Amino acid sequence: MKHTSIGLIAVLALAVGASVGYGLARKGGPSTAAVPAEQKALYWYDPMYPQQHFPAPGKSPFMDMQLVAKYAEGDGAQGQPAVQITPGVQQNLGVRLATVTRSRLQRTLQVSGVLAFDERDFSVLQARTAGFVERTYGRATGDVVAKGAPLADVLAPEWAGLQEEFLALRRTGDAGLQAAARQRLLLAGMPAELIERVARSGKVQQWVTLVAPSAGSLRSLDLRPGMTLTPGATLARINGIAQVWLEAAVPEAQAQGLREGQAVQARLPAYPGETVSGTLTALLADADPQSRTLRLRIELPNREGRLRPGMTAQVTLSPEAPDDEGLTLPAEAVIRTGKRDLVMLAEDQGRFRPVEVLLGQESGGQVAVLQGLQAGQQVVASGQFLIDSEASLKGIEATTAPDSMPAAQEARP
Repeated sequence: MKHTSIGLIAVLALAVGASVGYGLARKGGPSTAAVPAEQKALYWYDPMYPQQHFPAPGKSPFMDMQLVAKYAEGDGAQGQPAVQITPGVQQNLGVRLATVTRSRLQRTLQVSGVLAFDERDFSVLQARTAGFVERTYGRATGDVVAKGAPLADVLAPEWAGLQEEFLALRRTGDAGLQAAARQRLLLAGMPAELIERVARSGKVQQWVTLVAPSAGSLRSLDLRPGMTLTPGATLARINGIAQVWLEAAVPEAQAQGLREGQAVQARLPAYPGETVSGTLTALLADADPQSRTLRLRIELPNREGRLRPGMTAQVTLSPEAPDDEGLTLPAEAVIRTGKRDLVMLAEDQGRFRPVEVLLGQESGGQVAVLQGLQAGQQVVASGQFLIDSEASLKGIEATTAPDSMPAAQEARP
């Protein structure tokens, strides 16, 4: 009998509780009872989907619950809703504020690059007549040679016959015939120094020594004893090494302010502690569509020949800063969503609201603000993600950058 009485009492209590809950739900829930009758709701929303607003109360289409009314909170700036946090809670959350200041953003870029040959300092040795390679001088691809260094001795039968004709005309004493014969030797491709040697010695030079047309590194060498030469065949390619190119890439979002002719500083892992000064000579016309970077060409002097193409280098670039000062704030204060950039603007009485900003260049932990804020305002630099989450749960949307700008600044041309 005792157990039966206790069970009946529990059933009655549950029934009464369910009736009270149903009655509160029919009247709009406890959240509406505490709101003064004269205060008008801005909109209704589902706390699980605060970004979706509804013009009238009702049941949420997402969850099995009633929509919650959103009211204007106090006398906020321009009547905009905000999250209000007491100083004690701010301290517990580790909220730290930063001030938007007006200053000139000094930018420095650090990028990596690879050394390459200077493609402007390039020469080719070709066969100007048919012949036979009789001797080579032990050169190989990759060797560094000086200008005029011998590469091979070649027997040129066609040139020997032209030299015989030239010497025979010289013995006639006719200056006009001599000039015509000399011109014929030049048109046949004979080097001027070989013609002078024939004229001085008065003897046919059957053997011709092929020499390096310029100083540098042998990129290719196709000369072997006993091989036959055909006119126009490429025998050697030589790249100069007096200076080298440094090819680097910079993100296109940070390329603003880079100009041809700017001085750069390069540091190579091969020579720690040393700095090589160079010049930015070209911003190439095409961008890499995969990495979204712009390619740079930097010229570095190679006086001692220690800079070898293929080496890596770290480059320091100093883009030109704008002449006038702009607004800056710590980059850590920005909430980057991927589609837009937000900051939590701190107002009086512990109020915080999200504001969309338009950002510029970033350097040294500071980022330029193009729209959305004004000098002297404070933003949350630490703990902003927690406050932003609370604002999302309350259905507070960020004001757009143009809407949050002061009227005086909007009026500027």
